[in-house]
Amino acid sequence: MKPQTEQIKRHLVAHNSITPLEALKKYGCLRLASRIFELKEAGFHVIRTMVSRNGKRYARYVQG
Repeated sequence: MKPQTEQIKRHLVAHNSITPLEALKKYGCLRLASRIFELKEAGFHVIRTMVSRNGKRYARYVQG
């Protein structure tokens, strides 16, 4: 597993969720959806929910 993917996994285990902005700020991850795909391929269960705030929509990934 790539180091960045491992960081995202540890974050999900510790905090239960992550957003693209959190991933960018904390881990320099520009492609969170790709890292989530890698986690799913490795058997880690993740659920995507869409959040609307201030007229903007973004994904929040939750450990499932």
